Amino acid sequence: MHGPVGSSKSTIARLLKRGLEQYARDAEGALYTFDWYLDEIRDDGTQYREHMPCPMHEEPLKLIPQEWRSRAIEEMKLSSEDYQVTVSGDLCPACRHVSNTLMQRYKGDFKKTMEHVKVRRLILSEKDRIGIGTFQPKDEKNQDSTELTGDINYRKIAIYGSESDPRAFNFDGEFHIANRGIIEFIEVLKLDVAFLYDLLGASQEHTIKAKKFAQTDIDEVIIGHTNEAEYKKLLNNEFMEALRDRTVKIDIPYITRLGQETRIYEKDYNGRKIKGKHIAPHTLEMAAMWSVLTRLEDPKKPNLSLLQKLKLYNGKNLPGYTEDSVKELRKEAEREGMEGISPRYVQDKISNALVSDKSETCVNPFLLLNELESGLSSHSLITREDDRKKYRELIGVVKQEYEDIVKNEVQRAISADEDAISKLCANYIDNIKAYTQKERVKNKYTGQFEEPDERMMRSIEEKIDIPESRKDDFRREIMNYIGALAVEGKKFDFRTNERLHRALELKLFEDQKDSIKLTTLVSNVVDRDTQEKIDVVKQRMVRNYGYCDICATDVLNFVASIFARGDAKS
Repeated sequence: MHGPVGSSKSTIARLLKRGLEQYARDAEGALYTFDWYLDEIRDDGTQYREHMPCPMHEEPLKLIPQEWRSRAIEEMKLSSEDYQVTVSGDLCPACRHVSNTLMQRYKGDFKKTMEHVKVRRLILSEKDRIGIGTFQPKDEKNQDSTELTGDINYRKIAIYGSESDPRAFNFDGEFHIANRGIIEFIEVLKLDVAFLYDLLGASQEHTIKAKKFAQTDIDEVIIGHTNEAEYKKLLNNEFMEALRDRTVKIDIPYITRLGQETRIYEKDYNGRKIKGKHIAPHTLEMAAMWSVLTRLEDPKKPNLSLLQKLKLYNGKNLPGYTEDSVKELRKEAEREGMEGISPRYVQDKISNALVSDKSETCVNPFLLLNELESGLSSHSLITREDDRKKYRELIGVVKQEYEDIVKNEVQRAISADEDAISKLCANYIDNIKAYTQKERVKNKYTGQFEEPDERMMRSIEEKIDIPESRKDDFRREIMNYIGALAVEGKKFDFRTNERLHRALELKLFEDQKDSIKLTTLVSNVVDRDTQEKIDVVKQRMVRNYGYCDICATDVLNFVASIFARGDAKS
């Protein structure tokens, strides 16, 4: 697995190991191995039974001599049309030695030899070093290849008299204990060349060479992971062609979907784990948006911005783009996700923001974005000034997007009076019905029949950018939608049509914002009537969008300052 730092290579390997452990505990993942029970005589002449588990957790069918196996499997009816049982390789040196000794003792009687064998269930466990091994590079002085292939037990040489006696060898190297399972090589390309030689035979021939023993068969998955710099070094090393030829490279890029990146931060920074401080809505989302933007390549289409590309990747629909065109965008950017900001950097800055003096009880997006920006000057992995400049510019893009989001939320909170929206919707529907059917509308106050209110209809339609040339199409579309619901026995509700709902909210906001006088929030004097209306809006922000009282006030002040700037420009 190859990718930039912090792209979850280690996490994927860890989850594979946990998954294999769980599978080995289930009925469909059952594995079996065997133990030897040998009758031995002590120095004082008493007899005892010695228990010797197979050190490499071998498959019990390997006990059958190779020349008998195919016939034995056939006679035992182990194979079927759906699944063909095949057993390859020989016993490990320790079990081979015991088997040969017993066969000599019983003059070739295989049945009597097998009476010393007991088959048992094999449960894989990394902590117990059964079927799952992990190897991590250390400095050259403190590590040698025996950690992979086992070592001589010098204490037992005095008992058995030879270094090549399997009973005087510890078959506890990572390759041995990982047999029948997985071995993980952490930062595999940082290993010394001597270790990489062991990988050549293990990956291709499925054998390892322990000291003083013949090639030993292994059956395991070898997973390694490394970062970009180490992999480039491998590509430039002509002496390691054999290893490259035996390697299947799987790219593990950074996440490029906003929703998935946000979930990474929400896993560790949420209300259950963070006590005493509130993380304002959109804070983690904005940090995730910035980190994803740093990983994306600039789109080649001139009418598509980087932020729009991010939204397309996150599943949002944009005019002129389909699922196929989004796939084409991904294909065009071959190295997308292999560079950019690591999730670790963002997590560090979230932690800094949480303990900062500036965040008394609440962490908001601006506080976190400023923390992210200030850390760029000392970021050790950013080597080019152009990258640093680009990342700072993207902070500005995210801040602008956040402004749009909170303006939208405040608008919705102000116009969240459903009775008022419902009345406005009913009035609009009455008018477009009369318009499309060329009728007149009855005025509820005067009782007189009047022409449809074109000004009112256009004031709603303009909120969602319906041009004058398409107003007839839009109005007929709404009426057809109402008619289709009526045929199905359903009643029209403004919530069922998202575009119309948004237009009504924006119209109601425009009508009400002057009465609420939101811009007066930036001044020190607010009259009682306005304050009561602002408190209602604030309660809606807390109830509907997850704000606390403090960050709801901050957001209202922030949006008020935006409108104040807008009024000043006007």
